[in-house]
Amino acid sequence: MATTVLDRQLYDETLAAKVLGVPRPTLHYWLEGGVRRGRTYAPILRPVATGLNVVTWGELVEARYLREYRRSFGASMQRLRGFIEYLRGELGVPYPLAHARPWVGPGRHLFISAQEQSGLPPEMWACVEPQSGVMLLLPPAESFLQRVEFDAQDNGVVVRLRPNGPDSQVVIDPEIRFGSPAVRGIPTETIAEQVAAGDSIESVARDFDLDLSAVIDALRFERVDQAQAA
Repeated sequence: MATTVLDRQLYDETLAAKVLGVPRPTLHYWLEGGVRRGRTYAPILRPVATGLNVVTWGELVEARYLREYRRSFGASMQRLRGFIEYLRGELGVPYPLAHARPWVGPGRHLFISAQEQSGLPPEMWACVEPQSGVMLLLPPAESFLQRVEFDAQDNGVVVRLRPNGPDSQVVIDPEIRFGSPAVRGIPTETIAEQVAAGDSIESVARDFDLDLSAVIDALRFERVDQAQAA
């Protein structure tokens, strides 16, 4: 199988968990599985446990999808394992949710089949097909799709994440700053550190040749109280 950008190792688990906004033990469980209440569970994002502490771009993208469902339903991610495994088998790729085919056009039929074959409860479905025949993504799946960009509309892979949504200037791109969250190539962490050190938003914007809105987006991503920069 050809190596793609999705196979690129970007972060260790600690940094990936921070970028995703999930607890590290939760991310580790999604990646490696583990023992809970005396029962051993297989990984959700990996076909098998690898023992590796590094997170690939494809795993980060798919973890972002799981995060949407965890926050929307508060349900065990175990129920999504069969769903992802079915898509993985149908597409023949390790990161099915990071590919465009299930998300756009006729490919959405894959979601319908995966939900049915895996026995996913209706409240956790990603896509429905009403009597109108128009396939509709449900809110958690639609929220995820709004935050990813594919390199080709119908048959590409995710090459960029917009973690705070399409209106935010914060992007995560494996080709920029080694995947660090950034605005116009400036890491959001760097901007937040400048503000935390006492610089005003206006001076930070001037220093990095950024619009004020870009600095504010970076601070929102880093969850910095903008009042401290006033």
